[in-house]
Amino acid sequence: MIIGAGALEGIRVVEMGQLIAGPFCGQLLGDMGAEIVKLEPPETGDQMRHWGQGDKPSWWRVIARNKYSVGADLRSAEGQDLARDLIARADILIENFRPGTLEKWNLAPADLRAANPGLIIVRVSGYGQTGPYSTRAGFGGIGEAMGGWRGIVGYPDRAPARMGVSIGDTLAATYGCLGALAALHHRNQTGQGQIVDSALYEAVLQVMESTVSDYSVSGTKRQRTGSALPGIAPSNVYPCRDGEYLIGANQDGVFARLAAAMGRPELASDERYATHRARGARQEELDGLIGEWTKTLTIAELEARMIEAGVPAGRVYDAEDMMADPHFAARDALVKVDDAEFGEVTMQGVFPKLSDTPGSIRRPAPLAVGQDTADVLRRWLDREA
Repeated sequence: MIIGAGALEGIRVVEMGQLIAGPFCGQLLGDMGAEIVKLEPPETGDQMRHWGQGDKPSWWRVIARNKYSVGADLRSAEGQDLARDLIARADILIENFRPGTLEKWNLAPADLRAANPGLIIVRVSGYGQTGPYSTRAGFGGIGEAMGGWRGIVGYPDRAPARMGVSIGDTLAATYGCLGALAALHHRNQTGQGQIVDSALYEAVLQVMESTVSDYSVSGTKRQRTGSALPGIAPSNVYPCRDGEYLIGANQDGVFARLAAAMGRPELASDERYATHRARGARQEELDGLIGEWTKTLTIAELEARMIEAGVPAGRVYDAEDMMADPHFAARDALVKVDDAEFGEVTMQGVFPKLSDTPGSIRRPAPLAVGQDTADVLRRWLDREA
């Protein structure tokens, strides 16, 4: 475990969300040094405690690191009172319930801010806090579909595919974190907090590049294209004798280096492939030509040639590959965290990396629901549990 204070040392956060979007926002703030107090239902805790794959799900160990668990039934008057007391002493509140839920629980943001004018409230929801869809239930996959992501992932002759991770949730959480940091800067100047409204579908929309503007200007709708990026060639995953390898050589100079590495330098001056537009127009043909060459080589042989030629390329990793890679190790991209149940858990490290106030994993995820209640109440509220 890496030990350090972090840029957000001294910032207190109450996290009231469950599953992914709210808790991932808390994870990001906690990694950077904030103290995260997570309010969980006393009986069941956050459902993330049971999520993950394999016979020993471990996702909780990642998303709940650097957090303190306090049991609080927010549907009860006692739990609501406890939440109000903690929030009154917090800098940031994170919640990802359906809009209207806080108000139903007598925790309306206006009242919380009246008691704590500097409070920043990060509200993550499917459709945002306003608009005709705001009260609808929303999960990450729905946001990915509405934001345009799902419609362009996969192959054109098949239904839209899922990316493989909950990108809608984590994007909304990341933008929520970004908003919280901007709001902290504003508070430092004015003393006033504010509400950060992060909608799942809008978070996805932000990374959709020119899909909307292209349609606005020319009526073009981006389509599903599998592993290829239309008009950008060569840039694809190519077959080798023992697997697949990704090559991105779509710039003229880089393509010339790839052609030379293939033993076909004449391709770089061939009018069919010499320019960006020409290669894009013959993308499938060019991918086939390159694939015929790559499948004569092993991944290791192809990688050595790409490194020597200065062609951007890389292996398609899984978790086992990442754990064995020396570059991951050198940059602490993966770290080992002691765990009372599993002994040790390898997980992604803190990112991004700050030169003077680096983030850290200072404590493992709380294993028992409410295990830190007494400690938090004593330190935050100066009272016994």
